[in-house]
Amino acid sequence: MNEDEFKKATSNLKKAVPLMMKHRIAATPSNYALWYTYVDNAIPELNQELDYILGSLGFCPAATGDQLYKDYIASKAETNINELKQNVELLVHEISSSMDDTLSDTSAFSKIIDKSFANLEKVQNENLSIDEAMDVIRQLVSESKEIRHSTEFLNQQLNSASQEITRLKTQLAQVHKAALFDSLSGLYNRRAFDDDLASLMHSEQTISLIFLDIDHFKVFNDEYGHLFGDTVIRAIAKRLQTSCQAGITAYRYGGEEFALLVPHKSLRVARQFAEMLRTSIERLNVKDRRTSEQVSSITASFGVAEKMPKDTPETLVERADRKLYEAKKMGRNRVMPF
Repeated sequence: MNEDEFKKATSNLKKAVPLMMKHRIAATPSNYALWYTYVDNAIPELNQELDYILGSLGFCPAATGDQLYKDYIASKAETNINELKQNVELLVHEISSSMDDTLSDTSAFSKIIDKSFANLEKVQNENLSIDEAMDVIRQLVSESKEIRHSTEFLNQQLNSASQEITRLKTQLAQVHKAALFDSLSGLYNRRAFDDDLASLMHSEQTISLIFLDIDHFKVFNDEYGHLFGDTVIRAIAKRLQTSCQAGITAYRYGGEEFALLVPHKSLRVARQFAEMLRTSIERLNVKDRRTSEQVSSITASFGVAEKMPKDTPETLVERADRKLYEAKKMGRNRVMPF
């Protein structure tokens, strides 16, 4: 690293670390890489998206940071996932073996060439017969075919290696996505919810939490089948995704239960948003593919809570969950508190 590069790296370090401390970002290698790239302004698209998130939320949730790292930086970084590491090590070993075999064949072929030319000089110097000279030439042709076959094998191995590398990159992307997203609904998963809620609880801002649970979901599964139940989950997830704006994030909390984190909004505003979602879900029509029947009796119950000064993630979740239970107990398809 030359002096200019060192000065630039030092300057970025002095900018990135205070920003991470300000927004309570964990000092992990991936987070540092993300914020170093941000202050370096090396990827304008990253800066634009992160600026929007900071402007909307006032901080960057852990799951969002992981997703930004994946989208803009991870393709350039190394991975330490054991399975991928083992596959790469195996791949390198196979290529190395092929290279060693080919180099060994090449070395042997070089010796044969030297020997063949020595024999050809012997033909010239000792006036050997045509048959003896042809024997030398035949041997040289035969050995050249062997080294050609060895080289072709190496090319095949390198082509296979290229395909394997492409497969491993795809696998890595899938593994990273599975760590943050629910495969059925396409929403962020429970792990992402826990990380984001913990980050929000450390921020000095108003936060509300909404829980919603599909009413009589077991009836849908029993009457129409589990595939229809999956369709209902996907339909509600899509409705949540299209409704979430201004920093509101939706998660599949588990089973037929969903959660929404609503930053910068009071209980009253979050409750109004939940009521809008309730009526939106109430208007859903989901088609049963087996019978082509349109099922329109889909509703959900909601529980809403706002972060209090002494709240922990557990107490906030408990309070919102208790309100959800009250909504179900009072007849479902409603938002609590009133």
